[in-house]
Order: sequence, then C-alpha cells, then structure tokens
Amino acid sequence: MSDEAPKIIVDDDWKAQAQAEKEKLAEQARAAKAESASAGADSGAAPDGSGAPGGGERQMPAASFETLISTMTTQALFAMGAIPDPQTGQRMAHMDLARHHIDMLAVIEEKTKGNLSKEEADLLANTVYELRNRYVQLTMSQRPTA
Repeated sequence: MSDEAPKIIVDDDWKAQAQAEKEKLAEQARAAKAESASAGADSGAAPDGSGAPGGGERQMPAASFETLISTMTTQALFAMGAIPDPQTGQRMAHMDLARHHIDMLAVIEEKTKGNLSKEEADLLANTVYELRNRYVQLTMSQRPTA
C-alpha cells in the first residue's frame, strides 16, 4: 500500500462553460430590456414602463398559458356578474355565456392533459373547479322557489 493520498482531478472546464453561458444569458436579457425600453420610448410609453403614454393604457401581458387561463376566467366571471361592466359599472349575468367559457376551459383541460407542468395543470383544474362551483351557486340562487 502506498502512503500517497489519492489525487483528485477537478475539471474546471464545466465551470468556465457554465459561467460563459450565464454571462451570455445576462447579456441577452440586458439587450432585450434595452430593446423593449427603446420600443416603449418610440411608442410614447410612460417612462415608468407601464406602457401608458400619459393616459390609462397598459402594456399587454406576456402571452403564456397562465395569461390564457386568466383571460378566460375573467370572461367567465364577467358573464356571471362577478365583475362590473367597465363602461356602465353595472353587473350583468349572462349564464349561458359563463357556461360557455367554463366549458371552453374544460376543453383546454381535457386536450392538454399530460402536456402541462404540475403548476399549470393545478391552475387549470382549480380554476375549472372554482368556476363550476360559483356557476352552480349562482344558478341555484336564481331559480324560483316553489
């Protein structure tokens, strides 16, 4: 047996690659931020980045699965009267339209099964569940009592 300690060879090459990739991604993020800032300035957007040129307009949210679900949920809640009409301030109940939006979310849930992350699947399942419960509560409360 040898009294020499075993030599440990550390491959620092992967560290250099990881650092280079990190720096490249950071540079791309800075370039994208600078590009969006200059695009906002060209369009007359507010300096605070809100996209509002001085009025009340806002930037569009990023296109994502969460935004899709949020948009459809908002439409269903609006149709159920949970959200007042922004122009009139009145709450209107269009239960057939609300049911349509809920059914569309259920179609998305069925057609994307197995293709979503756990967070996306949970968001969709919980949203459909909550909207269905609210819909049932509202339709039950609107039925005439005999």
